[in-house]
Amino acid sequence: QVQLVESGGGLVQAGGSLRLSCAASGSISSIGAMGWYRQAPGKQREWVATITIGGSTNYADSVKGRFTISRGNARNTVYLQMNSLKPEDTAVYYCKALTKNYYWGQGTQVTVSS
Repeated sequence: QVQLVESGGGLVQAGGSLRLSCAASGSISSIGAMGWYRQAPGKQREWVATITIGGSTNYADSVKGRFTISRGNARNTVYLQMNSLKPEDTAVYYCKALTKNYYWGQGTQVTVSS
């Protein structure tokens, strides 16, 4: 079992920055890739970024060049640095961890005002 807790969300003006954190506990040695997803009101949850156990990263086109995913030294923490935020980035952001199964955090709200 893996437990995930996100933090770092909040309200920011367009053009601003936020850094999200996701801390994993439990069977952290079994975690492979980790990622961030987001869900805006009335929309389906969408993939934002992924980082593999080897450190390779991938991003959705909508955030490429503005967001950076990284992993802490202990590999049980993943971060999402979000720069040049836009109102359309407003959503609940979720952390996901992959083992033989997958686990979700509870989400953290990001609101970008215009």
